[in-house]
Amino acid sequence: MWSSAPVPRLPEAGRPQAVRLGLMLQPGMRVGLYGGSFNPAHEGHAHVAETARRRLGLQLVVWLVSPQNPLKSSRETAPLEARMTSARARAAGPSMVVSDLETRLGVNYTVDTLRLLRARYPRVRFVWIMGADGLAQFHRWRGWTQILQATPTAVIARPGVSLRARLAPAARRFARARIPVAAAHRLADMSPPAWVFLDGPLNFQSSSRLRAAAAGRKTPGGA
Repeated sequence: MWSSAPVPRLPEAGRPQAVRLGLMLQPGMRVGLYGGSFNPAHEGHAHVAETARRRLGLQLVVWLVSPQNPLKSSRETAPLEARMTSARARAAGPSMVVSDLETRLGVNYTVDTLRLLRARYPRVRFVWIMGADGLAQFHRWRGWTQILQATPTAVIARPGVSLRARLAPAARRFARARIPVAAAHRLADMSPPAWVFLDGPLNFQSSSRLRAAAAGRKTPGGA
C-alpha cells in the first residue's frame, strides 16, 4: 500500500469504470478510503470504518484490501480472496464497499492509489482513513508526506497506541494541519493538508490476536 512505482495508466475512456475499477462514484460524493491488509478483518476494523463514516458525514467507505503490505511478512498474509471474504463479513450495510482495486490495477502503494483515484474521479471528495496504529508508523510509508499533502485524512483512536500516534513523526510534522474534532464533519470539503484525530469508544480486537488465537499462541496485541 505505500509508494512509488510508475502509476498504472487510467482506464480507457470507453470502458465502464464499474468494470475496470469496481467502483461507481458520482461527482460531489464524500468517500472514505480505508486501506489495509485485513488479515483477517475484525470488529475493530468495522469500528474504525463506521466511526469515520458517521463522524465525517461520508456517503461511502471503501475498504481497499491490499495485495500485500510491504511492511509485513507475506508468509503471514492470507490469500487475497480469504481477506476479501473476511472484510465483506465485517463491512455491513450499503455505505460500506469492499474492493480489490489495488490488485486490479497492479498497485501496491497508497500514494499511487490515491493519485490514480483523484485523477479518475476529480470531483469526488476523498478522505483517507486509518487507525491510530497506522499513524504511529506512517512515516515508514513511502510517499507519506505526499499522501497528507494531497488527501484529507482521518485517524481513529485504537487501543494502546493513541499517545504514540499523537507523538509520531507524521503527527508532529503536520501538527499545524490538524483540525479540531468539532470540524471533523467538514474534513472532506477541506483543502489538504488537513487531518483529524477522532477519539471515542475503543474496540480491542486486532488481526494479530486473531491470528495468534488461530495458531494457539499468545500475543500482546496489534492490528
